[in-house]
Parts: sequence; C-alpha cells; structure tokens
Amino acid sequence: MRSLPERPDLPRYVAPVPQRLEDLGLRYAWVVVAVNLLGTVFGFWYYGFHPLPLSDPLITGQFAIEPLSMWPLVPDSPVATLFIALAVASWKLGESREWLNALAFFGCLKLGFWTPYVLLVFKADFSYLHWAMYNFLFWSHLAMVVQGFVLYRFADFPVRAVAVALFWYGLNDIVDYFVPILGTPHHTLVPAEEISASGVIHTSPAHEYAAAGAVVLTLLATFLSLATRVKKGETGAVESNCG
Repeated sequence: MRSLPERPDLPRYVAPVPQRLEDLGLRYAWVVVAVNLLGTVFGFWYYGFHPLPLSDPLITGQFAIEPLSMWPLVPDSPVATLFIALAVASWKLGESREWLNALAFFGCLKLGFWTPYVLLVFKADFSYLHWAMYNFLFWSHLAMVVQGFVLYRFADFPVRAVAVALFWYGLNDIVDYFVPILGTPHHTLVPAEEISASGVIHTSPAHEYAAAGAVVLTLLATFLSLATRVKKGETGAVESNCG
C-alpha cells in the first residue's frame, strides 16, 4: 500500500482542508478516482452525449448547438473531474505528473466554485431544475474544490506546470466569453441566456456575470498554485523531481 505523503505546515489559505479529511481521501484514492470518472460520464451526458436513454438523440443539449471542432472546450466540469481522476491515479501508480496535477487543481477550483456561483447568481432562472438536481450540482461541485485543496500533498506546482494549466484555462476563458473563434461564445449554458434558431443569445448582463466569475477564478487558481509552491519551498517540502 502506498504510504501517505507528509503534510507540510502550510498557511490555511493554501491548505484549508482538515488533515483527517485529506488523509481519508488519499487513503481511498481509488474510490476518489472512480467517483470522479463517474462524474465525468455524467457530465458528458449533461452536456448532451446521450447513448442512454435510447429514445434520445445521441447528440443533444449543448453539444448539438456547438461546432464539432469546439467540443473539447465545451464540457468544462467533466474535463475537470477527468483531470483530477487522472492526477490521483497517476500519483497512486507512482507516476505523478506535475502538469496534470496543475490542470486538476485549476479545474477543481475554477469549475468547483464557478458552478455554485452561477447557481446562486441565476437562482431564479434555474427554477426548472428539480431541487435534488440543483443541490446535487451545487454540492458536488464544491466537493471538487475540496479535492483540489488536497493535491498539494503530492503536487509541487512548478512554474512550467502552472503555465500549462493557465494556458488551458485561459484559452477556455477567451473562447468561452471573448473571442469564440467559431459561432458564439462557448461557455456552459446558463438559463438566463436565450437559445434561438441561430444559436445562443448571450444576454447582457448575464454573460458578463458568468465571464467575471470565470476570469476571477482563473486568477485565483494561478495565485493559489504559485503560493502553494512558494510556501512548500519555504518549508523544504518541494521535491526535486518536478515531472
């Protein structure tokens, strides 16, 4: 059984999760991987990939209204849960990769906070959701944040790895809100915006509120990953292998 990595003495703002909960997640790492892979499958279904039920079109929802070439940039949350699953699995197999850890950290913080943010900001527009689905989306995404804050136990966040994550999630912000490249902006649909025969109508100020949250969270993830690097360095906890 792989031993748990040491817990360095870091400030609460970069390590807010109680050690007992951190240790539990790391001890049951394969359960964490499985849950996140299930989340990834559900997320792709939520965005419109519907192999089941058979009565549905295979491609529906947001996937059906987005250009095929932009699909890799559309399902933000399921890609984030895939990143965390791969990061934890890689660590468990003794092949931890810093670029993957950084992607997982950014994804968990950004999407873990952004989804509850829009659920609250546009709460009245989400009234079509059953209360159980609303709460599931809210709390499951906050659980992603908790996962992200456990990664520092085996991740060092070197600058090059942070640059990879910042490039990916910065690119997402650009095409989601500012320069869509093809069609209209590609951010996750929020019900405060309208869908017409010609595509999504990005209503103001709903579009700006969603964009502001995403950009602020990208900046927050950048700051916290680099702050974790610095604080781990100050305690001598940064490993020489930066992967």
